[in-house]
Amino acid sequence: MRQLNGIQKEKMISSSETVIRLVFAVLAGGVIGLEREVVHKPAGIRTHMLVSLGSALFVLITLETLPNEVARIVAGVATGVGFLGAGTIFRTKSEVQGLTTAASVWTVAALGLAIGLGYYLIMVVSVLLILVILHLNKFKFFSQL
Repeated sequence: MRQLNGIQKEKMISSSETVIRLVFAVLAGGVIGLEREVVHKPAGIRTHMLVSLGSALFVLITLETLPNEVARIVAGVATGVGFLGAGTIFRTKSEVQGLTTAASVWTVAALGLAIGLGYYLIMVVSVLLILVILHLNKFKFFSQL
């Protein structure tokens, strides 16, 4: 039991579970970031790791302090990370670059939120789907789109 604002509360998530979620957030973000780093994109491994970790931290802190406010935190993270991703987008006269990297940063934020909430199956499936999507341009059909 711990006291928050004068009210006794039971700890919702154990310390070991919190550590596991934070480590998974870093690892999952790192896997996606490594792919971006290898193809020399502006947001690489550290950026993706930090975005995933930050998202998990926001939701874990909210679960501990204001458990009824998780939806607001999720919305705030999605909006805030959108601004971060926008910094990776560059427009020239004829093309726009960085959209996929911006989308990967935004998606990694959602991944961090899911991990922070303890959705491990969603984490595994999402990481696999993100990697597949990021490699679609290697197929002739998708590279011509």
